[in-house]
Amino acid sequence: MYSWKSYFVVQADYQSWANNVLFESLGHLKPDVLERDEGLFFKSIHHTVDHMLVVSQLWWDRLQGNSPPVNLREIRYPVWRELQNAMRHETRHLQEWLEGQSDLFFEDEIKFSSSDGQPRTMWVRDMLNHLFIHYAHHRGQVSAAATRLGAPCPAMDYLYYRREMEKLLEQARQAPR
Repeated sequence: MYSWKSYFVVQADYQSWANNVLFESLGHLKPDVLERDEGLFFKSIHHTVDHMLVVSQLWWDRLQGNSPPVNLREIRYPVWRELQNAMRHETRHLQEWLEGQSDLFFEDEIKFSSSDGQPRTMWVRDMLNHLFIHYAHHRGQVSAAATRLGAPCPAMDYLYYRREMEKLLEQARQAPR
């Protein structure tokens, strides 16, 4: 039986995989290019990825019953390598945390204060869908800017993730024991 829990655990794994594919593509660009204004909502590639991480941390806090104030205009991780490592850690940590939740957790609602200070209520599954779509939205923006700047186009579609996972599972099955 497929559950919300198993769905979101797989989605968290996909997000981690897709971020790594994007980071591999971005590794073909000169570091100073990541800081330039490329016309993205958060101007630079670096600030956009930092925004993804900050929003992920914000929703993580909200899932745990906290609603900290956040400034989405400041860069929390000014060093690119530290930002990449923090993003990798964040998505893996979220996946591990989701694995530890009961099935009923995904049927629950969370209460939080929105960024404008208003009280809000949201289903956990809607919040997680929002977070993962938010990642994909900004990865798409960063990918478009990166390929325009000469980086290889990152193949980050969920279908490519599934194919890679199937291939890895098949290799594991065929490995000598």
